[in-house]
Amino acid sequence: MSYRPGPVATIAMAQLLGTSLWFSANSAADDLMANWGLGNTDIGWLTGAVQGGFILGTLIMALTGLADRYRASTVFVASAIAGALFNAGFAMGADGLASAMAFRFLVGLSLAGIYPMGMKLIVGWAPERTGQALAQLVAMLTLGTALPHALRELGTGLPWQLVILASSGLALLAAGLIHALGDGPHLPLGRPGQTTGARPGAVLKAFRIGRFRAAAWGYFGHMWELYAFWTLVPLLVSHTLPAGWIPGLGTFGMAFGIIGAGALGCWLGGRLSLRVGSARVALAALATSGACALVFALCWRDLPALALGLLLLVWGASVVADSPQFSALSARACPQEWVGAALAMQNAIGFAITVVSIAATTSLFDRIGPDAVWLLIPGPIIGVLGFALASRRAGATS
Repeated sequence: MSYRPGPVATIAMAQLLGTSLWFSANSAADDLMANWGLGNTDIGWLTGAVQGGFILGTLIMALTGLADRYRASTVFVASAIAGALFNAGFAMGADGLASAMAFRFLVGLSLAGIYPMGMKLIVGWAPERTGQALAQLVAMLTLGTALPHALRELGTGLPWQLVILASSGLALLAAGLIHALGDGPHLPLGRPGQTTGARPGAVLKAFRIGRFRAAAWGYFGHMWELYAFWTLVPLLVSHTLPAGWIPGLGTFGMAFGIIGAGALGCWLGGRLSLRVGSARVALAALATSGACALVFALCWRDLPALALGLLLLVWGASVVADSPQFSALSARACPQEWVGAALAMQNAIGFAITVVSIAATTSLFDRIGPDAVWLLIPGPIIGVLGFALASRRAGATS
C-alpha cells in the first residue's frame, strides 16, 4: 500500500496506455480508405473486429472462471504484451481489409485481459470507493480511446504505421506498470484446479441477483450508444463543423477533444458518486447523453458551429460518465469471488451490443450522413427504463 504514485493512479495510467490499442486503426482511417479503397462501412467493420475479439475473450474468461482463478496482474501483463504484438502486426503485416480485420480481432481478444482485469485490480486495491476509483479507470480508458486521434493530429505527414506502432509501445509500458504493482489485498484468489465460486458457468448466477440485473440493463443501454458514438465522432466533425473552424486544429484534434471530454465526465461523476451514489450519477449521465443525441439529430443542420461544438463536447463528456458507475453497482451487487467473471460477462454482452450498433450506424451514415445518430437514441431510453424497472422489482422482492 506504500507504492507510489499509488495503486489506483498506477492502474488508471496503465489503462490509459493499454487501451490506446482500441481505436488505433481509426486514427489511420483516412490513409486506409485511400490506400486500400475502403469506405466508412469498412472502417466500422475494423472497429467491429476489435469488439468481436473482445467479446470472445471476455466470454472465455467469464465462463471458464479464468478471470478469478489467476492473478489479475498476470492476466493484464500477458494481455498487454500480446495486444502490442498483434497491433504491430496490423501496422506492418496487414495489406487489405481481410488481414487487417484478423489482426484487429486478435487485438480485441487481448483487450479482454486489459479492461476487465483493470476493473478487478481497482476492486482489489480500493473496495471502499469503487465508484470513484472505477471512474478514474474509465476516464483513462476514454483518454486511451482518444489518444490515437491525438497521435495522428501531432503526427500529420508521418506514415500511419508509425502512429499504430506508437500505441504498441504504450501498451508495453502499461504491462511494465502493472507488473511492478501486482494485485491488491482485498479479493480472494482461486488457483488452477481449485474449486471456487468462480468455477465454470457459476457467473451466470449473478444475473439472478436483482441489483446486478438492474445495473446490467443500464450498462447495456449505455453500450448501444457509446462505441458507435466514438466511432462516428471523426465523421460527425468532418461533416458538420467547418474546416479550420478552430485555427490549427484538424478533424482528429477535435475528435480527440470530444472523446477526451469523457475523462472529465468520468472524474466529475466519480466525485458526485461519493455524495449522491452511483445509481443517480449513472442515470443522470445516461439521460444527458440521450438528450444530446436527440438535440443533435434534430438540430445539426441549423446550429451555429460554436453551439454544435459545445453540444458535441457535452455529449462526449456524458456518454461515458455512466459506465464506471454501472460497473461499480454490478461489482457491489455480486459476491466477491464472482467479481472478475461477472464484470467480464457483463462486458461481453455489452460489447456484443456494440458490434450491432457500430455496424448499423456506420452503414447508415454512408446513406444518410449525420442523421444516422437517430439510431443511437434508443440505447439511453432502454437503459434508463430497464434500470428503473429492474430496480423496482428487486426492491419489491428483497
